[in-house]
Amino acid sequence: MVTFDFSKPQSIATYIDHTLLKPEATKHQVRVLCEEALTHHFFSVCVNSWMITTCREVLKNSKVNICSVVGFPLGTAESSVKAFETGRALNLGAHEVDMVLNIGALKAQEYSYVEKEIQSVVRAAEGKIVKVILETCLLTEEEKKKACEISVTAGAHFVKTSTGFSTGGATVEDVLLMKATVNGKAQVKASGGIRDLATAAKMIEAGATRLGTSSGVLLVKGQEAANKAAY
Repeated sequence: MVTFDFSKPQSIATYIDHTLLKPEATKHQVRVLCEEALTHHFFSVCVNSWMITTCREVLKNSKVNICSVVGFPLGTAESSVKAFETGRALNLGAHEVDMVLNIGALKAQEYSYVEKEIQSVVRAAEGKIVKVILETCLLTEEEKKKACEISVTAGAHFVKTSTGFSTGGATVEDVLLMKATVNGKAQVKASGGIRDLATAAKMIEAGATRLGTSSGVLLVKGQEAANKAAY
């Protein structure tokens, strides 16, 4: 049963990383994304790194953060490339990075490689938030647990369900599993397929503290409608 408190103004907005990662996205579309984030007080915008400068121009002097992706969407770039990409994104003005786990290395049980790679990104981030995208739809339950454990050991701040570009997105079951596995040592970001308020609320109830979605405006409007209906 969903028990998220819809009565708090902007409460859903504070969870949202307002996202536009499509390869065909234009600077105009990213500017609109940023304007929406300003209007609705979203936590951040999440974009590809070449759009960071555009976001910085629109969001200057605001509280909206800029998140950029690293090794996106496949996670198969070499570790040093991911570390360089992280440093470059932060130099351009990003406040957080969402890196894609090397899924093949995890499945091959090359755990030392996976851990060292995440560590290299964490070091390059120099204290800024690092979220590790697991791409849960491609992993077994045991692999999801192992990915969470490695991410925590490597110093990541969040584990994240999905890129939104593979065969599936966030599920309540995965969020519950990830929340239990990190056991308070990291946070959970649910991403992929969160397009309505009911789904968003279920993810929050399951333990997600951040939501990656391109439907942030719809979620806020859904909350506004729910508030009106309650009165």
